[in-house]
Amino acid sequence: MINLMYLVFIAMLAINISAEVLDGFELVRGSLTRSTNTASERNILTFNDLAAYHKDSPDKTREAFELATDVRNLSDSLFNFIAEKKLTMVLRTDKTGNLITLKRPDDLDASEDVMLASGEGKTSGAELKSKLESYRDAIIKILDRDTLQQRIIADNLSTTPSDNKQSWEESLFRRMPLTAAITILTKLQNDIRNAEGEALNTILRNIDVSDFRVNSIDAFVIPKSQTVVRGTPYSAQAVLAAVDTTQRPKIFVEGIGYLQEGANGFFQKSPSTTGTFPVKGYIEMIRNGIPTKKEFSSEFFVVDPSATIFPTLMNVLYANYENPIEIAVPGVPGQNVTATMTNGRLDRKANNLWVAYPAKAGTDAVITVTADIGGREQVMANRNYRVRPLPDPMPFIEYPDENGNPKKFRGGKIAKSILVDAEELKAAIDDDLLRVNFAVVKFETLFWDSFGNAMPVASDGSKFSASQKDRIRGLARGKTFLIRGVVARGPGGDERQISPIEVTVN
Repeated sequence: MINLMYLVFIAMLAINISAEVLDGFELVRGSLTRSTNTASERNILTFNDLAAYHKDSPDKTREAFELATDVRNLSDSLFNFIAEKKLTMVLRTDKTGNLITLKRPDDLDASEDVMLASGEGKTSGAELKSKLESYRDAIIKILDRDTLQQRIIADNLSTTPSDNKQSWEESLFRRMPLTAAITILTKLQNDIRNAEGEALNTILRNIDVSDFRVNSIDAFVIPKSQTVVRGTPYSAQAVLAAVDTTQRPKIFVEGIGYLQEGANGFFQKSPSTTGTFPVKGYIEMIRNGIPTKKEFSSEFFVVDPSATIFPTLMNVLYANYENPIEIAVPGVPGQNVTATMTNGRLDRKANNLWVAYPAKAGTDAVITVTADIGGREQVMANRNYRVRPLPDPMPFIEYPDENGNPKKFRGGKIAKSILVDAEELKAAIDDDLLRVNFAVVKFETLFWDSFGNAMPVASDGSKFSASQKDRIRGLARGKTFLIRGVVARGPGGDERQISPIEVTVN
């Protein structure tokens, strides 16, 4: 029965991440890809403007153009490095390398194998962390006049580990489903293109704008995130690619109206349902005495709260026993995830690893997972688990084989020499699912004389008594006796009588 239940658990674990959640990751990834493409196109336009200005005024713009070229090369290098890791992950599960529709989105090994496996002195995850830090520091140095953008880029490209027990790369890729890992890397690519754009725009602004011939002005929406959890607000900033500091533009957002003058383009929307929501409007400014409107359009996605809870044993919890549990919320660092449990307690052992201690068998335990998202506590999941008592252990005699390896005798034929050398009787749950030792409190051996009379002999606790050993030495080959009345104490302190062993002297 235990083995059958374990097979059921493996099957349930394979589908523990629902199809809706997997589809949600694909939706988010598609949105991030589109946003990244838009940012790339915007960056190309900005760089081309810099190149055109450099062609017209090479002496004046040489330093700025060289810095912009360095920013583009650094961004492309890091962007392509991440793209290579994404493709390598996908190829672990799909030889076609299809990054759009993943064949095995719930695979838990690809991200670990690619990002955490040790290579030539450094894992790919550690290498990515190092590259991100160098890139982030270089971009922030360029943005020395824009404290807000410095903070945003520092947050988006942060490599601070979730706790002292786990590295940054482990918190992102340890036991992470393939679809979540690819989405995380896609978000980093999006953040890189946005950081590149901020750097290029800063370089452009630092050139004497009065001498610069502007031939294109575009409006953009810059969201902090295009995917939000239901119950949390969508935050974004509407901006122009070129800004005239002598006047403040009027900004109109559908569903909100004109933004206040001091809002600096920031606004929020708080949908109460899930789905895709458009963000449309326009920015109005005066150019050469003529009102000019530039429309903007974007979208964001609201998804239901979700979390993955992996019982490392099976879909039940055992009373008075340390049940290992893995709890993770995709896209949220482990340090921002908390969990509680009814009918017992839940203790965190490492970043995503917990231990559940149910108190009473027969009463369900409810695990509630909460995440800190943008400074707001959000309940991500509630899961019910059945609580059962530990199954009975099996008694056994442990002895070494011819190679010195320990073996367990649980009944049948056995050499008399092994029985005579045995010191004690042991008991344990020892199968493919559980390995729990019990302490034997007492037992007795039952022998029969030549007239068929039963002669029970008590033990010395878990050890064979001298009387029992004498009886065993006197048995002829082929004789049988019983080890019965075995009482064992479990890890919770409860005592139970377990099954006997029938022994035949070989």
